[in-house]
Amino acid sequence: MNSRNFHVKRMLCPPLLAAALLFGLYQPGLAQYEALELGPEEAAPALPAAGATLFQNVRIFDGRNAALSSPSSVLVRGNIIEQISANPAATEAGAAVINGNGRVLMPGLIDAHWHMFMAAVSPAVLATADPGYLNLLAARQAEATLMRGFTTIRDMGGPVFGLKRAIDEGVTVGPRIYPSGAMISQTSGHGDFRARYEVPRTLGGPLSQSEIAGVAAIADSPDEVRLRAREQLRHGASQIKLMAGGGISSPHNPIESTQFTEAELHAAVEAAEGWGTYVAVHAYTPDTIRQAIAAGVKCIEHGQLIDEPTAKLLADKGIWWSLQPLTYDADVFARMSPVSQKKALVVFAGTENAYKLAKKYKVKTAWGADILGDAGAASRQGQYLAMMVRWYTPAEALKMATADNGELMALSGFINPYPGKLGVVEAGALADLLLVDGNPLEDLNLVANPDKNFVVIMKDGRIYKNTLSK
Repeated sequence: MNSRNFHVKRMLCPPLLAAALLFGLYQPGLAQYEALELGPEEAAPALPAAGATLFQNVRIFDGRNAALSSPSSVLVRGNIIEQISANPAATEAGAAVINGNGRVLMPGLIDAHWHMFMAAVSPAVLATADPGYLNLLAARQAEATLMRGFTTIRDMGGPVFGLKRAIDEGVTVGPRIYPSGAMISQTSGHGDFRARYEVPRTLGGPLSQSEIAGVAAIADSPDEVRLRAREQLRHGASQIKLMAGGGISSPHNPIESTQFTEAELHAAVEAAEGWGTYVAVHAYTPDTIRQAIAAGVKCIEHGQLIDEPTAKLLADKGIWWSLQPLTYDADVFARMSPVSQKKALVVFAGTENAYKLAKKYKVKTAWGADILGDAGAASRQGQYLAMMVRWYTPAEALKMATADNGELMALSGFINPYPGKLGVVEAGALADLLLVDGNPLEDLNLVANPDKNFVVIMKDGRIYKNTLSK
């Protein structure tokens, strides 16, 4: 039985456990996280220790260089890349051997802006549908994400803490997850998905359905923002996400709006920095971005409506720009509401200029797909990377989705859930690897068809797909 089947079969055994983990840990008022720790008789079985794997005769894209290596061998021991040899036929006693026959070995892909729980369902559905059903959808999405070659994702909003734990413990299959937890929003902000009957809000009153579900957290003062940020850190957030401006999917705010005050944003920054990590904000406009920078925010999500002076400011300050290739997609556009369609067209019109400015000023740029409520679009995750050739060379785009995104993940500091190097093929790095049938440095479209072109998928030293063994 291959490794992937082993994990999938085990995944089906404890659905009730997975449901309890995924939502039970998040709902306010329930038992403390520690109280839900599994007892000795109920503990999930530990993942089997990864053995040694030797990739022979592979050409390496290391995540940084724009050229492939000469035929080489790569030895993985446990979850670490132990050695890279210029001898394509190197041997290692006891290691499982995979002969690449000249194929390309590259780092696993990293998506810096993903929503595991909301990729296939809307925030409104996530707030109101049966939690057990949503948990199973998210677990299925997690496995599909890994099978698309994405071995790491940064989850930028949603109740993903339990799913992350289940994946890390081997209960289910999926990528590494850097969780943000609930998106923190002001009243009427981009993360305010409350129903009409839930407004107005009384300070100290009951939480809305979207807050109970862990989709969003409403905060309207520096003290409330600080509290909500600390709650996410308590649940296990590796970074904090705030909605600093208007958005496409939210019905109650214009896309051009600036949300939160500088003092409110700074309260979140203080909370995050006390834990060694950072704040990322949803922002489109120059005013919104500049206010966030002044507050100490380290990563801007989106930013398609930026102007040139603000792009230069990002570069000068060393701020990360997590920019998505948001362009017109007829299928996705048709499923938007008229209000969202109008706002989307404004954003789409700014994407071209945003990438030009990012390149001109050499801003530290991350790549992510940012799919929301569209299962079909989520299944095309790799296509959103392939389309980056509109602005970048294949090597530049792949570097962004591997080594560069790996650097962004490390910004989580001493609470990094996966200490070690991600997004690179080098000795000492974490063993997240793809063996590709073809050269993605020449044809980036290879990543858009992972079923065909990714013949081996390894995460944390374990093989989840190996078509060469058939």
